[in-house]
Amino acid sequence: MSEVAGDRLVDGYELVVFDLDGVIYLIDRPIPGAVEAVGRLHAEGRSVAYATNNASRRSSEVADLLTGMGVPASPDEVLTSAAAAAELLRDRFPTGAPVLVVGAEALRAEVRAVGLTPVTRADESPVAVVQGYGPQVGWVDLAEAAVAVRGGATWIATNTDRTLPSGRGPLPGNGSLVAALRHALDRAPDLVVGKPEPALFATAARRAGQGRTLVVGDRLDTDIEGARRAGLDSLLVLTGVSDVPELLAAPPWRRPTYVAKDLAGLFDPAAVVEVAGKPSAEGWSATVTGDGLQLHGAGRPLDALVVLCAAAWSVESKPAVRPGTPEARRALEALGVPA
Repeated sequence: MSEVAGDRLVDGYELVVFDLDGVIYLIDRPIPGAVEAVGRLHAEGRSVAYATNNASRRSSEVADLLTGMGVPASPDEVLTSAAAAAELLRDRFPTGAPVLVVGAEALRAEVRAVGLTPVTRADESPVAVVQGYGPQVGWVDLAEAAVAVRGGATWIATNTDRTLPSGRGPLPGNGSLVAALRHALDRAPDLVVGKPEPALFATAARRAGQGRTLVVGDRLDTDIEGARRAGLDSLLVLTGVSDVPELLAAPPWRRPTYVAKDLAGLFDPAAVVEVAGKPSAEGWSATVTGDGLQLHGAGRPLDALVVLCAAAWSVESKPAVRPGTPEARRALEALGVPA
């Protein structure tokens, strides 16, 4: 059997850490089944936490947003890259030091809350520039940041997500704005706080004590890589940014422990598969050919995914996938893999 054997996946963990956008909600609407899944965890008395790279909301605002969607949450359960960046600045610079903030009001509020002074211009002699996502960030903000960094200010990015999910598909995220400034300065930020850096997950895991922690995310380049850097198991859900073709092309440091279509995989052993090191699954086989991979057999699409991952990850190239049977074609269609 390729699904998680025996008990439910969630039974093996003391704490479940969720990404938000693409896992719990999409922009401002809950993803189908997410409210019920988190409610079930709460009803069973399980510990949950939320780790987000989105620096446009404070922890209290995120908790209020979740609660308004039907997911009761407290601010101390929410870990944001904005709060983590502010705490890092607090530890590095004296109280009252000026910090040039590029981002949303939430990031300014976090900087202010730790005793530092948010500023907007390079001529205010900022000791640091902190850059996070904000829908109103424009050229003037980036120009002031460029001048400040060239003048010696420490440059900290809350995260480097290239995109953020939306109802119209992926849109430019903070990583795209960081890339613009990086190109202008011909250098990288001095420090990136959010995922895939392990700090957010490591903080959450400490709350679990000696228990095991499972990270649930929709992005291989942030959630899954961050979990691996923190030494934690991970579940990729296919409700957000990363899809199966991206999974098949993933390097070792971005490969999840488990994959499920959605959060039902936490509770239903038939709705989740373990993909690491699983070269076979019921009814399916995949072979490496001269022009890619060929999938043979019949059965559940998730089981086909297990053998596809094993075959794709055994070669260095990004092989195309072809069906060897009509059932294989249908499975690839269900997985969103071009055949």
